[in-house]
Amino acid sequence: NQPMRVPYIPIRCKYCHGNNVIRYGTYHGQQRYWCKDCERKFADNDALPEMQTPIEQVGAAVSMFYEGQSLNSIRRLLTQIYRSYPSDSTVYRWISRFTDKAIINAKDYKPNVGNVWVADETVLKIDGKNVWFWDIIDADTRFLLASRISKTRTTKDAALLMKAAKEKAGKSPEKVITDGLRAYLDGTELVFGADSKHIQGKPFATDDSNTNLIERFHGTLKARTKIMRGLKDIESAKLFTDGWLFYYNYLRPHESLNNKTPAKVAGINVPYH
Repeated sequence: NQPMRVPYIPIRCKYCHGNNVIRYGTYHGQQRYWCKDCERKFADNDALPEMQTPIEQVGAAVSMFYEGQSLNSIRRLLTQIYRSYPSDSTVYRWISRFTDKAIINAKDYKPNVGNVWVADETVLKIDGKNVWFWDIIDADTRFLLASRISKTRTTKDAALLMKAAKEKAGKSPEKVITDGLRAYLDGTELVFGADSKHIQGKPFATDDSNTNLIERFHGTLKARTKIMRGLKDIESAKLFTDGWLFYYNYLRPHESLNNKTPAKVAGINVPYH
């Protein structure tokens, strides 16, 4: 019997996708290559360009972070599961880089949401000082349409939140449920106009004025920030909140949605589900 021949698959450059590449030694037992066209080095694994770690491990680290694991805990788990030995700073760089990319990739997705939105604000602590974290969520799909961080709690802040939500959804809601803050009433009229009705929510109401949905979300967010031991500055806070909202919408299944993500329920078909 003739031995079965394995078909030759040419190595392609991770950067320019050309196959004019040559072997370029090994690093930690991993074959490396040199592309003669774009003059860049890369490893023969499933890591993304400019990274040595396979995407599976990086994805696991990002998921663990947004599920509440500390950097030190993530590092220990990666060592146990993958025999990988990253530092805390390396794990944080992964999270920062891929959070940035995820936010950019998701910004043009348009969710198919309902006509009842719930808005609320809560206090987060940054560098020992209180700031306001605002968000607005669709009651039907649980899709978080917009969020923002501010040092003030004014009509302008509420209006900016609602404007971002309107741009994301491509429409105005029929109803906006909020707490009794006057800024929401003024912001609703300013951004959505007379066709959108503002309703002052009641925490334990049985009708559609119930605000428990977004209060549960804020409880989850506050629990997450405790593990981070306090956000250090406005930049890291924005990265964290934007990244966590991406995770909440696109990666985190909800029991109330039959274990689907809000993005899936909102009709967004992306490879993150």
